[in-house]
Amino acid sequence: MVEEGAPSPGDYVQGFILPVPEGRREDYRKMAAEAWPMFEGYGATSVLEAWGVDVPEGKQTDFYRAVKAQPGEKIVFSWMTWPSREVCDAAAEKMQSDPEMKMPDDMPFDGNRMVYGGFEPVVVMGER
Repeated sequence: MVEEGAPSPGDYVQGFILPVPEGRREDYRKMAAEAWPMFEGYGATSVLEAWGVDVPEGKQTDFYRAVKAQPGEKIVFSWMTWPSREVCDAAAEKMQSDPEMKMPDDMPFDGNRMVYGGFEPVVVMGER
């Protein structure tokens, strides 16, 4: 859906999963694409936003349960890379006081059900 920037080996990774109403796909894509210049300005090296097309429902746990998805919602799987955790943490602190970092009134998803975390890569393979 949205892919910007170029990750580098050793980048710190923030991962996200969230439910988005199926009819709001384009709204979400547009919001994500428009947010990239801001994140890049804070030091992010890349972002990838992916719309779930083959996300099975499990018997014990799955992406849907993780975000308490409702009928008609799709899963978005996303990650953002930063040169280091320190850059990511500094960006988060700056965003807290940035008046430009205002969420839209009509968000295309429920942020209270987003799951996220920071990760240090342990294996990186393939082309970058």
